[in-house]
Amino acid sequence: MSHTCCVIPSTFLVTLPTSRYRPLSLPRWDNCYHRLRCSPNAGGTVLNDNNYLNKQVVSLTPQLYDYVLSNTREPEVLRELREETSSMRGSRMQVAPDQAQLLAMLVQILRATRCIEVGVYTGYSSLAVALALPESGCLIACERDETALQVARKFYERAGVQHKVHIRQ
Repeated sequence: MSHTCCVIPSTFLVTLPTSRYRPLSLPRWDNCYHRLRCSPNAGGTVLNDNNYLNKQVVSLTPQLYDYVLSNTREPEVLRELREETSSMRGSRMQVAPDQAQLLAMLVQILRATRCIEVGVYTGYSSLAVALALPESGCLIACERDETALQVARKFYERAGVQHKVHIRQ
């Protein structure tokens, strides 16, 4: 069976089986680890993690992460929301732009029509998902903090996706 390396932005380097005849199993890490170890310009550090299924985690260098962020497509409304959220208490809960793009890409690849997010905060990741959903799509957004939800609602409306997002408190 052949394997393909792919980078999940800012987090992991994974090897996935590419066989058409077998379902995807748990990611294999050995092949990517070998490639990364043999390539001094890979821009990452491999850490062994014996606590979680013996996975090898790749940490990106600041230069490589800057490259990832500079090549991330972030719609203007998401950029505005990220900037507004950055001054709020708890802003570290917000996902990074590359992670939001990954979520949106997964929605598109899976052709998802229904999604749920538990813990919306100011709505950055849920807005990215809602933008990727088809017009008839539905996102159930669960959040208890009314202050954070006010920000999220404002940006759902600004992006024109409020009809897709159903908030549950």
